[in-house]
Amino acid sequence: MKSLIKVGNKFPKVKLFENNPGNAVDTESLLKGKKVIVFGVPGAFTPGCSKTHLPGYIADYQKFKSKGVDSIICVSVNDPFVMEAWGKVNNVGDKIKMLADTNGELTRELGVEYDLSEKLGNKRMKRFSMVCEDGTVKVFNLEPEGGGLTCSLSNNLLIFI
Repeated sequence: MKSLIKVGNKFPKVKLFENNPGNAVDTESLLKGKKVIVFGVPGAFTPGCSKTHLPGYIADYQKFKSKGVDSIICVSVNDPFVMEAWGKVNNVGDKIKMLADTNGELTRELGVEYDLSEKLGNKRMKRFSMVCEDGTVKVFNLEPEGGGLTCSLSNNLLIFI
């Protein structure tokens, strides 16, 4: 696993997947010339992610837009069909881009891998939030190992924008 990403680092160049395995999107083009929020969760449809984490970003969408945020990306180690379905169930519409880190490449590159094999069947992503400007990390919040829903929530990220 790579070392933990830090403020000032460039966001890793990897391919993520949107809606299906044939629709790869590269992170470089998603972030280039834009102010983007990226938040990661351990799993779609998991309780904390579904009841608190994702709904907060949906609710705060207009606040982020008013502060100059161009887009919001939610990423998780799930398949793209699951991410798409989770977005539909939560009515994200075009507010949040739901992307799958199918093989955990981004998770490893960010240094946020979390072994949940016993509970969820594989390695997942630690819960985090960040703000990137033109591909450079400007704010990075990582929840403590073992969980928690504090620093990576949308209302806490609003403070930094």
